[in-house]
Amino acid sequence: MLAPMTPAPMPPGPVTGPSVWYGRDLAARERDWIYRVSAAEIAEIDAAVHLFKASARPLAGITPEDFPLPSFGAALRRLGVELLDGRGFFMLRGFPVDDYARDEQAIAYMGIGSYFGRPRSQNAKGHLLGHVKDLGLDIADPNVRYYQTRRKLEYHTDSVDVVGLLCLKTARAGGESFVASSATIYNEIHARRPDLLPALFEPFATDRRGEVPEGMKPWFDIPVFHWHAGRLTCIYVRQYIESAQRHFPGARRLTEAQSAAMDLTDEIANDPGIHLAMAFRPGDMQFLHNHQILHSRNDFENWPEPARHRHLLRLWVAPPGGRPLPEVFAPRYGSVVPGERGGIVVAGTTLKVPLEAE
Repeated sequence: MLAPMTPAPMPPGPVTGPSVWYGRDLAARERDWIYRVSAAEIAEIDAAVHLFKASARPLAGITPEDFPLPSFGAALRRLGVELLDGRGFFMLRGFPVDDYARDEQAIAYMGIGSYFGRPRSQNAKGHLLGHVKDLGLDIADPNVRYYQTRRKLEYHTDSVDVVGLLCLKTARAGGESFVASSATIYNEIHARRPDLLPALFEPFATDRRGEVPEGMKPWFDIPVFHWHAGRLTCIYVRQYIESAQRHFPGARRLTEAQSAAMDLTDEIANDPGIHLAMAFRPGDMQFLHNHQILHSRNDFENWPEPARHRHLLRLWVAPPGGRPLPEVFAPRYGSVVPGERGGIVVAGTTLKVPLEAE
């Protein structure tokens, strides 16, 4: 028998601060969220790439000390503050990705990512470097995740504090990225349908897609919104919430209020005035704070030549200075200790850095 739902704490009113923003405002202010890398900073990255490559150290353990960026490193640390305590996202633009071999692209990306935290496993295979690429898989397979297909991704969060994407190749058409503030969505629900808010603070069963840690159920139960230590935190993957309803009869059933609340959440996130759209260029690096940003992606059409197929590298990162999280995150994150939480680890997982999609 399922344990009864207990009321979760909720904010005393609408959320305020820099985490609340509207895409219609930011679309005209690219300089607020796009950091254009200078020639001098590119030279620092280049030197760090070749220094690390010559060291023959394992890429899985790369740190800022291994990847020195004398001036750019200070800028990255400032951007890290914006990521965790400000708007919740930014994009780096101008990295000449095509000038580097794949191992050098990986070194540059993971070296920059190390300034924001420690890499975490993105799947049961232990991949610290992910490949967002259409592998021709069928999403109807309960062990397939959406990033392995060319299907549209609904607004969601990933199971880690910070997610990053580096664009290697763009699609022939489509594949645009969209981001939305979960705090803004919360405030909009508060204004439009405050009666639905309590439902988003109740547990939702969410499918693990076959990546089940030892001793755990094939789903985890967690509310969409959390009010903890004075901060509003969000975790939401509707496609996997609905998958849990289809595949696991023992999972907690959705209530009418929960379904209606998800409908409204999606409606608000899909409003062009709420979200911010951005088209990746090769070399763009996007970093998002999952606890306050929902992201999605359009369907895309690939080029006929496999070498030109849309391809992004992905990082999941745990910052040592991450926000406090309630214990309900532990079954999904493995821990709530900042710098040591998030990611996917199952029995037999071995951490590795694949340079090609597997």
